[in-house]
Amino acid sequence: MNTTNDTEIKSEVIPEQLGNTSQFRFQCHKGVKCFTKCCRGIDIMLTPYDILTMKKRLDISSDEFLALYTDIRLLEKADMPVVTLKLLDDDQKSCPFVRDEEGCIIYEDRPSTCRYYPLGMGALSYAGQINDNDAFFFMVKESHCLGFQEEKTWSVADWREDQGVNVRDEVNAGWTDLIVKKKTIPASIKLTEKSKQLFFMVCYNIDKFKRFVFESSFLEKFSLDDDRIEAIRNDDVELLKFGFEWLKSLFFEEGNINITGDELRN
Repeated sequence: MNTTNDTEIKSEVIPEQLGNTSQFRFQCHKGVKCFTKCCRGIDIMLTPYDILTMKKRLDISSDEFLALYTDIRLLEKADMPVVTLKLLDDDQKSCPFVRDEEGCIIYEDRPSTCRYYPLGMGALSYAGQINDNDAFFFMVKESHCLGFQEEKTWSVADWREDQGVNVRDEVNAGWTDLIVKKKTIPASIKLTEKSKQLFFMVCYNIDKFKRFVFESSFLEKFSLDDDRIEAIRNDDVELLKFGFEWLKSLFFEEGNINITGDELRN
């Protein structure tokens, strides 16, 4: 697995910690003069659930989606591969799914980062740097954005519900937990290349992971009941969650990390 660079994705905004009850004023719509400017020159990390929903929306395979629409990087402090949205090679470095007048052409299946905007979620970027274990958020105020001049007021919780991120956060929780756990152990403990490949397959290439599970002796290594097997066979979200569980058992065992990736454990 090749990566484009070894830089950690960071927000340019210094976070002021916000909670679910924090209030802010914001609204984005076609009548705002800056409409779609936030879709240019962006740096969007795609979550596993983002990729799952976007590739289904486009009716293409995981391999095709990853090749056409993504770049791969290493999240430096976690030493884990993450996937970012590949931008167009135009003057504005535009999102491939944005249109000037229409806006986002996959709006119903847009990534979590786009849904959260103008909020950022601090769990991945600042793991190990805060004392509070609860989720926290920060405001992203870009100079071009006029949405903050609109009258609509939200709490963080209301915004998350309105934008449909709660279910996404729930599905992605196992992935987030893996990254946070790895970021909080000594930097000297590195992932093997095989471990990174397994992590990438499970999290970002659901089609390949499904073949790995059902077209090999993989399931012989686990005691899964028939209902769970049918669930992961027929529902890619359940397969994704199962994959996160498997990676956690493979990489971490009773608080001790094992990142060789050389064998499967029951």
